[in-house]
Amino acid sequence: MRRFWDDRPSLEPVKPPHAPVSSIAFPAAPPRRAAAERPIAYWLLACCAMSLLMVVIGGITRLTESGLSITEWRPVIGIVPPLGQEQWQAEFDKYKAIPQYRALHPDMSLGEFKRIFFWEYLHRLWGRLIGIAFAVPFAYFLARGRIPWRLAPRLAGLFVLGALQGALGWYMVESGLSERIEVSQYRLAAHLVAAVIIYAAMLWVALDLLWPRGAPALDRRQVRLRRGAGAVLGLVFLTLIAGAFVAGLRAGYLDNTFPLMEGSFVPPGYAPLAPWWRSWFEDPTTAQFDHRLLAEITWAVVAALWLYSLRLRLPGRARVALHALAALATLQAGLGIATLLLVVPLPLAVAHQAGALLLVTAAVVARHALRSPRVDAVAPQAL
Repeated sequence: MRRFWDDRPSLEPVKPPHAPVSSIAFPAAPPRRAAAERPIAYWLLACCAMSLLMVVIGGITRLTESGLSITEWRPVIGIVPPLGQEQWQAEFDKYKAIPQYRALHPDMSLGEFKRIFFWEYLHRLWGRLIGIAFAVPFAYFLARGRIPWRLAPRLAGLFVLGALQGALGWYMVESGLSERIEVSQYRLAAHLVAAVIIYAAMLWVALDLLWPRGAPALDRRQVRLRRGAGAVLGLVFLTLIAGAFVAGLRAGYLDNTFPLMEGSFVPPGYAPLAPWWRSWFEDPTTAQFDHRLLAEITWAVVAALWLYSLRLRLPGRARVALHALAALATLQAGLGIATLLLVVPLPLAVAHQAGALLLVTAAVVARHALRSPRVDAVAPQAL
């Protein structure tokens, strides 16, 4: 006679008889948790969009030589612009006291000063708005218990970095107020690089919430593709740093030919400073060549990665991200060449700076999307 407990289900997990190891995936985030975190992701993406626009405004500010028009850092009361003729004249007098005015704009009128003041004021105001757009929803979500504790330190860290970015911006401006007629290229590069790091980190957190991590890919081609996407992200970032030194040294106004510089691939005046590595950061010709070379290498690596990815069966978001990466790399290369040949016209130069951040976006999204366990090779053998 069977006892009643013989019909109870076994407590041991039942394993599929012939399930391959590579097909076993860890479960993604529970649907309820994923739905609860989606508004946080959308908020972070909105902050990313504002940050992208901030970089564009910063590019216009730099290209119009407006960055030194406000000579004081007043994080709170500076939100109110000059309201009357007397206040405008006081601000203009402060600008007249710095070397840039005497060297570049000795005949500037008050009306012309107001135009350059607008871009620097807008740049600072937009930075404050980003801080508010981040801090207020963060406090709200935190108070309502909508932010999990695993995520709270990362978001708090992003807020702290954003606040430090404002201080770094003033540190950059300060370098051009006493002895120089422009800001230090080192500080300008640091300011731009910090902005891109904050942007990329915020985007990555948002993507983590939208696309929870699955099991790691085990196929060698999948791992190769993922590593290639990581290398592309590093190259894009390195090229952007080199571009920041080109901007800081105004190197785009020199050697306005392509593909050769002064009739040769490597310009005759390459690396003239001692020690030689200083030329990477302080010599305009060297800085421009380095940026060109890195951009060409980046484009070639992106093209190779895209062609390699065509041999694999990918999830939709990874495929779209790689297509976008290849398209944006090509567009960015074209914008860079056109900006150089036409001697840095404002619209093209601004588009080129915006294109750099869009390329960073595509590289981050592609690298993130390739974490998916659904990446599957067409053929089983490794290439």
